[in-house]
Amino acid sequence: MAAGPEALSPVTAFALVGALGVGAQWLAWKLRLPGIVLMLGAGLIVGPVLGLFDPARDIGPLLGPLISIAVAIILFEGGLSLDLRSLRDAATGVRRLVLIGAPLGWALSAAALHWVAGIGWATAAVFGGIMIVTGPTVIAPLLRQARLKRRPAQLLQWEAIVNDPVGALAAVLAFQVVLVNRSATGAGAAIGHLALGTGVATLLGLAAGWGLTRAFRNGLVPEYMKVPVLFALLLGVFALSDSVLHESGLLAVTIMGLFIANADLPSFAELRRFKEHATVLLVSGVFILLAANMSMATLATIDWHAVAFVAVVIALARPVTVLVALAFSDVPWRERWLVALTGPRGVVLVAVAGLFGERLAALGIADGARVAPLAFALVAATVVLHGFTLAPLARVLGLSAGGPPGVLIVGGCPWSAALGELLQKLELPVLIVDPNRAHLRAARAAGLPVFSGDILSEAAEHTLDLVPYGMVITATDNDAYNTLVATDVAPEFGRENVFQLTRAKDESRRHALPATLGGRRVSGDMTWSDANTRLREGWTFRATGLTDDFTLDDWLEKNAEALIMAETDKNGVLRLLGEGDNPRGGAGSRIIAFVPPAADAAGNAAQSPDA
Repeated sequence: MAAGPEALSPVTAFALVGALGVGAQWLAWKLRLPGIVLMLGAGLIVGPVLGLFDPARDIGPLLGPLISIAVAIILFEGGLSLDLRSLRDAATGVRRLVLIGAPLGWALSAAALHWVAGIGWATAAVFGGIMIVTGPTVIAPLLRQARLKRRPAQLLQWEAIVNDPVGALAAVLAFQVVLVNRSATGAGAAIGHLALGTGVATLLGLAAGWGLTRAFRNGLVPEYMKVPVLFALLLGVFALSDSVLHESGLLAVTIMGLFIANADLPSFAELRRFKEHATVLLVSGVFILLAANMSMATLATIDWHAVAFVAVVIALARPVTVLVALAFSDVPWRERWLVALTGPRGVVLVAVAGLFGERLAALGIADGARVAPLAFALVAATVVLHGFTLAPLARVLGLSAGGPPGVLIVGGCPWSAALGELLQKLELPVLIVDPNRAHLRAARAAGLPVFSGDILSEAAEHTLDLVPYGMVITATDNDAYNTLVATDVAPEFGRENVFQLTRAKDESRRHALPATLGGRRVSGDMTWSDANTRLREGWTFRATGLTDDFTLDDWLEKNAEALIMAETDKNGVLRLLGEGDNPRGGAGSRIIAFVPPAADAAGNAAQSPDA
């Protein structure tokens, strides 16, 4: 009999998980596919299919604690994103989804488990509680890909993050009831234990959040130690709460994150950004570990009962739960249906279901062994289904940004208005923002969408829907402000998508800034003064279509003095050009250029489709 693959060392195993997780996410970005699907597939291939990696064998007893800590950090980061001020438009919907949807979803999930999957009521009650979670580990990547409008995105995000600890506690409650029925423990004692654990978790989360914000605000922690102190406190709160009541640590860290998110910390942006980066690594790692930890024998237990159960949950239990919870609310019907048809399950479901499945089996309940494969089947099915359907469904319902990403222009000068007017003619989303309302006169006269206010303000953050915009140009008459805005928005839009007009004194060694600050220079190396002076002299923006007969070389020959600012490909996707970038050209693409008066008058008449 041939020997199986040799066990990997823990260090090699961790390296493999990191490479697979990050590699899958990068490949998904490159191929425009849901990252979660590729991570799940990668874990299954190296785990049960090829047998190269077995987390239980290669990592050993550290696997469970690692997943628990990773889930805690993910939920804490989720809590950090829950700014109560951003909930203004979706507060009613979120409240209903938690207060009405969670209990109803629990009941319907338990019924589906019992009558469709054939599981006993004891196991169904425990597993049904866990099933109300929709998983921030899955929702966040899907929302990033689908580019939903603000309110439906908030509904899905808040429901996922708030219901995760609620679902874990529901499972704890159901398990306590099962324990009471199978032991001499009194119901009063079990309820008291649950209440104590929940109370301790809530108090610990609030106390830790309050203490941390006080320490940071009063300068008791140096800047370079803020993230390490945050991590240490997070792990301590999770461990302490979990020692009182298992799984209550998830509630504690979520409350802690929620408190910090609403404390107006000056260093909050840096903390949240670091946590987001850590979460990307943890989500990918946990999905690889959970998928690879499945065995072929376990997967073989997924029969037609499991398939029917998953279908009933997706097509019946989830829609009924959401539609009943949101009935007679101010949430529009299209948004109700989007949320009702979107319920991906994630890491918390698999991790907590596996834990309680083992505990139920230890109590002599045979159905407990079926919990883990059913949980994995539900997660795999919903991740794959919603990974591919959320964006098209949102487009059908008119709830996505739709079309190619547009441009956010900060600065309402005439040059910005002229560029915005051309982009709007090409049916690309454009928004012009300026703190000075008077500067927006040209943009308003051109019929462009405008926002009078500071793009860095809380009003802009909570009012503007920036999903339709994939690129930013900072073009105010204040070079320092342009640099500040470009630096601030770069992590959100990607540094390769943030541009600014050339600083007037950028060539001076005294005024030159490091590469870490500001955005990329717009093509043409123009300062604010240069751009607007040329516009007054008669320069104009023009878009010219390329064909097989009229190529990029032909255009360049006719427009030697023009400045190419951007191009669109044959699908209409815009690409802004920075200093040193060259257009790709090709039939069906368009060249967007800033052209001098002579070229505009003489050179464009013979060219193919212009805007």
